[in-house]
Amino acid sequence: MNLTELGYIAGWRVVRALPRPLVAAAFQAGADRAHRRGGGGTARLRANLRRVVGPDLPEAELDDLVKRGLRSYARYWMEAFRLPALSRAQIQSGFRLDGAELLAADVAAGRGAVVALPHAGNWDAAGAWVAATIGPITTVMERLKPEGVYKRFMAFRAGLGMEILPTHGGPRPAFDVLLDRVRAGAVVPLLADRDLSARGVEVDFFGGKTRMPAGPALLALHTGAPLYVASMWYEPDAACASLAGPLPVPGPEVGPLDQRVRSLTQLIADRLAAGIAEHPEDWHMLQRMWLDQRAAGDGTALPSSTSGQA
Repeated sequence: MNLTELGYIAGWRVVRALPRPLVAAAFQAGADRAHRRGGGGTARLRANLRRVVGPDLPEAELDDLVKRGLRSYARYWMEAFRLPALSRAQIQSGFRLDGAELLAADVAAGRGAVVALPHAGNWDAAGAWVAATIGPITTVMERLKPEGVYKRFMAFRAGLGMEILPTHGGPRPAFDVLLDRVRAGAVVPLLADRDLSARGVEVDFFGGKTRMPAGPALLALHTGAPLYVASMWYEPDAACASLAGPLPVPGPEVGPLDQRVRSLTQLIADRLAAGIAEHPEDWHMLQRMWLDQRAAGDGTALPSSTSGQA
C-alpha cells in the first residue's frame, strides 16, 4: 500500500468522523492555498475558465472565479469522502434534480436512459441519488494507478448503489455491458466533456476544437433510449442538476453511423457548454481541454475526477 492509497483511506475515515463545518473549513483553506500557489492545476483551470467567460472579463474577476472554482472542487472531494456515511434520506435531501420525473418514467417503462454529464458539481452524489430514488444505474470508471486506489474507488461507488464497470480489462467490453443495461431499463450516466481515449469525436466547444467521447451518442443510437445532457452545480445546501432533453437522435436517413455520431456529439457539446456557462465556478476541469492547448503542451494538470466514459 503506497502513500496515495493511504491518503484516500485517511480521507474516507477522518473526513467522515469529523463535524462537517470543521471539515468544510479545512477543505476550503486547502483550496485557497492552491489558489495562492498557482500550480499546474490552477493554471489549467484558469485557462479553461477564460475560454468559458471570454476575453472581456477583467483579470481580477477571472481570478475570483478561479478561486471559487477551486473551492467548488474541494467541496466535491469533501462531500465524496463523506457520502458513504450518509443515510438514504440524507443522500436524497443533499441532491436535487430538475427533470427527475423524466428518468423515473424511462426506468418505469423499461426503456432506460443515457445521461451525458460534465465534470461539474458532484457526480457521485448524483449517482447515489439516482440509485436511492429512481432505480438501477450503471456507469464506467477509468483504471487508476495504483491498483489499490482503483479498487477502493470501485468499492466506494458500488457501496453507493451504482454498478461500476472498468473502461478496459473487464470480463466483457464495457460498451457491450452498457448496451445490455440500457436495454434492461437502467440509467447510464457518462462523463462526456473530455475524451480520455484520444479516439473521441472532434467538436466545437466555447469557440475552440476539442474531442469528446462517442459513448453517449453511440448508446442512444444503438438502443433508441432517450439521451439527456445534465447541467450540474452547487447551491449552498445541496448539489443540483437539471436535464436537457431528450435530445433529437438522428435516424439512418440522415447519413452513415459516424456522421450521426458526430452530429449528436456536437449537440451534446452545445448543451454541456450552455450548462457550464451558467455555473462556470462548478466546472472541475483542471486538465487541458482544447486541441491547441494539447499541441502546445502548456502546463501540467491535476486529475479532474476518477470517472471515465465508454
